[in-house]
Amino acid sequence: MKRIIRTLVVAIMMIATCATAFAQQNTPQRPNKKQRISREQLAEIQAKHIASELAFGDAVTERFVKTYCDCQKEIWALGPRQRPNKQGSTEEQNEERIKQRFDMSEKILDIRKKYYKAYSKFLTQAQIEKVYEQERKMMNRLAKRRHAKPTRKMNNQ
Repeated sequence: MKRIIRTLVVAIMMIATCATAFAQQNTPQRPNKKQRISREQLAEIQAKHIASELAFGDAVTERFVKTYCDCQKEIWALGPRQRPNKQGSTEEQNEERIKQRFDMSEKILDIRKKYYKAYSKFLTQAQIEKVYEQERKMMNRLAKRRHAKPTRKMNNQ
């Protein structure tokens, strides 16, 4: 009887030890958790994806990736996008926010025109159109993924 109780106690202690060991795993060791990448890395990945989708040659791909990343950096330098309208804003505040959005849109359009000219030096017009189409598809995919993510619990950080 003592032998059975001793064996049972040892088994329970081993289970408790293993459970605490699994609970102490660090986040980087978990293979299903992905580390967040920087905006620059994301832009480069997007550019390489677009280039592979459109089957550019090596020289064109290298030039496209550099140009695409430069364009994205200029757009990011403009600052963050405006947040949606807040409740309780005055008429003047709403008007100012709308004018700021127009200004931001004009600046983005100017940057896009500038890089359209740069793309025209090494891409055909059909390729440029396909680049814009691929970019739009990618942005839509990322937006869907962002909105489809479930909210995280505070305990699982």
